[in-house]
Amino acid sequence: MSHPQRITVLGATGSIGLSTLDVIARHPERYQVFALSGFSRLGELEQLCLKHRPQFAVVADADAARVLQGGLQAAGLATRVLWGEAGLCEISAHPDVDAVMAAIVGAAGLQPTLAAVEAGKKVLLANKEALVMSGALFMQAVRKSGAVLLPIDSEHNAIFQCLPGDYARGLPAVGVRRILLTASGGPFRETPLADLEHVSPEQACAHPNWSMGRKISVDSASMMNKGLELIEACWLFDARPAQVEVVIHPQSVIHSLVDYVDGSVLAQMGNPDMRTPIAHALAWPQRIDSGVPPLDLFAVARLDFQRPDEQRFPCLRLARQAAEAGGTAPAMLNAANEVAVAAFLERRIRFPEIAGIIDEVLNLEATVPVGSLESVLQADARARSLAGEWLNRHGR
Repeated sequence: MSHPQRITVLGATGSIGLSTLDVIARHPERYQVFALSGFSRLGELEQLCLKHRPQFAVVADADAARVLQGGLQAAGLATRVLWGEAGLCEISAHPDVDAVMAAIVGAAGLQPTLAAVEAGKKVLLANKEALVMSGALFMQAVRKSGAVLLPIDSEHNAIFQCLPGDYARGLPAVGVRRILLTASGGPFRETPLADLEHVSPEQACAHPNWSMGRKISVDSASMMNKGLELIEACWLFDARPAQVEVVIHPQSVIHSLVDYVDGSVLAQMGNPDMRTPIAHALAWPQRIDSGVPPLDLFAVARLDFQRPDEQRFPCLRLARQAAEAGGTAPAMLNAANEVAVAAFLERRIRFPEIAGIIDEVLNLEATVPVGSLESVLQADARARSLAGEWLNRHGR
């Protein structure tokens, strides 16, 4: 390109967004921030705008937009502030944008991520829910528009790096037998099962290896995060659920592996720092410095692996069942989980009840084929309603 790549960062105030901006700032000759979005951390978003001077910023609603616009104007910035889903879609599909970091957590990221895909952008996908909810429609849109889709989750980025080079050029990944999706096991990997009834949101959010937001931290503790990643891997790499095996690897040094029919197993390794997959996707097919220190194998000293216990992690079982059922089941799984996790973080339910709510929602609502984005959104809304009814029925 004759100019620096112009980047939209959706979810700029979250951990992925901040790591993205850190990598971008290391390479001002290659990258330029075009637009930033933030939801509730208005002060932090304002500071990011003052530092990176984007053309656009997007916030949740008109009131927040007025506040931010006033602050930026007072500082002499010409940044235009938009709001709501329409604003997010505008900065994702804008003709001047070269790449979009899709890092909004949850179902809220679906529409703007899809807008970037439909506009044929280079999409750095950190929002796994977009694929979980609408996998077939999403991948169809990628093929139709010619968008470049690069995974940011450390596991999927690792798989991408371990697949044959032809795969990155749109050809089938010939000779792959299994995908081995690694998981740290989270903070409750060795907690006595009886004690899970009494764990707090603070304990669930205290991940041993990664620094993440509260929602994704709880998902990691329940291993729903790995379940969603299993569904995402099936769509990204055209794999059947039976071909994706979850492996607990407490050190989080091997980020995932690909098993080939000739007996070769390729693994991608590195320190647990999201700047590595972000830098890889930003520069692909080249490599750039991410700011991550080299991996010290002597300090790591050992690598451990174990099978996940589905009695301890029932969310993983539920996610695999949803992947096998297909249709609207993954969208309902994700929606019920979002409601349940929010209730847990608000101390309205106990940790094991997250899986209980999801299980009930999936059993109450029949899975139907996904024919349109509207059917996905209807399934999402229905699952949220059923999860809310569970909370009301149990006085939560």
